[in-house]
Amino acid sequence: MERQYELVLLGATGYTGKLCAEHIAQHLPTDLNWAIAGRNEKKLKAIAEELKEINSDRIQPDIEVANLNERDLDALAKKTKLLITSVGPYMFYGEPALKACASNGTHYIDCTGESPWVKSMIEKYHDTAKKTGAIMIPQCGVDSVPPDITVWLLSNYMRKQLQTGISTTTLALMKLDSKPSGGTLLTVLSVLDTYTLSQVSSAMKPYALSPIQPSTSQLKPKDAPKKNLLGIVKHEHLGIMAASPQGGIDTTIVNRSWGLLQQDSAEQEQYGPNFAYSEHMRVNSTVRGAIQNIFLGVGFMALVLPPVRWLIKKLVFQPGEGPDKESCKNDFAHWRGIATADSPKKEKAVADFSYHGSMYTLTGVTMAEAAMVLLRGGEAEAKKMGGGILTSATLGMEYVERLRKVGVELEVKDM
Repeated sequence: MERQYELVLLGATGYTGKLCAEHIAQHLPTDLNWAIAGRNEKKLKAIAEELKEINSDRIQPDIEVANLNERDLDALAKKTKLLITSVGPYMFYGEPALKACASNGTHYIDCTGESPWVKSMIEKYHDTAKKTGAIMIPQCGVDSVPPDITVWLLSNYMRKQLQTGISTTTLALMKLDSKPSGGTLLTVLSVLDTYTLSQVSSAMKPYALSPIQPSTSQLKPKDAPKKNLLGIVKHEHLGIMAASPQGGIDTTIVNRSWGLLQQDSAEQEQYGPNFAYSEHMRVNSTVRGAIQNIFLGVGFMALVLPPVRWLIKKLVFQPGEGPDKESCKNDFAHWRGIATADSPKKEKAVADFSYHGSMYTLTGVTMAEAAMVLLRGGEAEAKKMGGGILTSATLGMEYVERLRKVGVELEVKDM
């Protein structure tokens, strides 16, 4: 594609967008021809000045002023090979940018965690993107790169070491020290303002985003860890686990990766026909896990009530705001996955994904590095698929290696 820019970052004045811009300035190739875009020219110029101080030896970004409407975003998509957008909630502001990229063959990356919105975008624009060659990767941040890439690592390891797929795969969020931003909180609260409970429930079904439907063995895997009456899971390698706040969102993406790679991969059946996935959060004790499960359940029911959502919106960070860098320097997250080989011996492998630092910085990192795989990388599976709304797992080993080079710890081994 002959375009004015390789990359445009839309939303660079927002909390996550600014962190992504800083990562681009610090770590991406100095000859990258890029721009930052948004509605406020004055704020964009201020960001550009800050980026110049970070790294004055690189091509500095141009400034593109664009409103969040179809006309402006269509024009912006025509100027660039790839668009990263951090402007959320995506249910309010995301569709014009995604539509413009799908229509113009422009690669697209975002960091949404809004499953109902992603489901509707797949239904509307996946086929269009496939026709134009636009590779589109939503949920390319903390939602849902860590579990998606962890599971891909496990499947890749099994294929290379044992020439087999994987069956039961259990992932645990082992530790999470992080604080939410205003944008994240607004998104959580707005989902129930925008979608009905039925729509949310439909979008959160495990295979809601998968292009193919699972077999009976996947829906009822024999080796899956069992929950007790309190909703607690005890796993021999992962310990005591309760429900994960991210589990439902991540599961839809992991299962979409399975469906895409099972259906469209040049190497058919990457994960295998009996692949089954579950996600949990490790806790210190059964009592702690039961309390967490009750808290999550009661909390969700409270959020169904409009007055509760209104009150919380008044008390939390506002959109564009978030914890300062000093308070985030000791943030940490660790995910661990255990996979069982789909073979008579049931061999097991373990993979870890961990990051020291702000989860919003991690989101900026995962989006920017995914962009480089698409812009300057080799033949990732996503490119072989030719376009469509895909997942971070389709970026493969090149993406894993890029993440490792910028501070993400990713390891896989047999047990």
